[in-house]
Amino acid sequence: MRTAAPVVTVAAEVTAPVPARPGAAGPDRDGPAAELRELTELVRAGGVVVLSGAGLSTESGIPDYRGPTGLTRRVAPMTYQAFTRDPLARRRYWARSHVGWRLVAGAVPNAGHLAVAELQRRGLLAGVITQNVDGLHQAAGARGVIDLHGRLDRVVCLDCGQRSPRDALELRLAAANAGWRAQITTVQPDGDVDMPDDQLASFRPVGCAVCAGTLKPDVVFFGESVPAERVQRCYATVEAARALLVLGSSLTVMSGRRFVLRAAGLGVPVAIVNQGATRADPHAAITLDASLGRLLPALVAGLPA
Repeated sequence: MRTAAPVVTVAAEVTAPVPARPGAAGPDRDGPAAELRELTELVRAGGVVVLSGAGLSTESGIPDYRGPTGLTRRVAPMTYQAFTRDPLARRRYWARSHVGWRLVAGAVPNAGHLAVAELQRRGLLAGVITQNVDGLHQAAGARGVIDLHGRLDRVVCLDCGQRSPRDALELRLAAANAGWRAQITTVQPDGDVDMPDDQLASFRPVGCAVCAGTLKPDVVFFGESVPAERVQRCYATVEAARALLVLGSSLTVMSGRRFVLRAAGLGVPVAIVNQGATRADPHAAITLDASLGRLLPALVAGLPA
């Protein structure tokens, strides 16, 4: 009988870059043909669990933290500790997120998301776990997705626990800040943006519509623990898999890497498709450095309908 796995806190520290993959294909190529054939055969047998990261959503216009689109990030991601303890930090977060939400709300699934949904429709997937908070897997038609880090389109009250749609909050924020204007300097991951400090001071956050308490996006911030029940669901899904397919994640933090370690420890084959090396490459049977928006449709095309 397996013991319960520990809950891992999402780390906020910056880790050293991982070494490049020897002989890996460049980001503008679809990866070595032999490795694509191996991946196709792995997926053809079914029972695959997908673990996706930010790299899958970059082609939908949402930047990532560590991949090619995340290199210009200037604002450190909000931590749970700062958000809960510092009213000024909350004001800054909601001001930036209020503007940045338009980016996430307007994003549509790309060819990679659609390919994952098609693999599921064909009965080849045993589950989908995503580290992303954008809901694009579901928008593409995927079902039963485990949102490891929550969903940005929901809001939770830290005082009464009430959950509500993000769209409803955005209407209230717009009404409370009718004359407020912001100049965006940089678009950041997770619906965050950078803007001049003098524009942040006049922004007015709003409280919970039920109890006037503190509102937080229903996502796991850096420094916050993923709910234990959700972690255990992910472990159970991976343990029942015939193979684990990682898509668009550098696996830098343990929050996602632990599932690769669990799969490898159980002898479950691991395949990783990412632009750049990952911290779990040594545990993978197949690694491909490729554009997900091109490789995944090619993978689907090589499988029976």
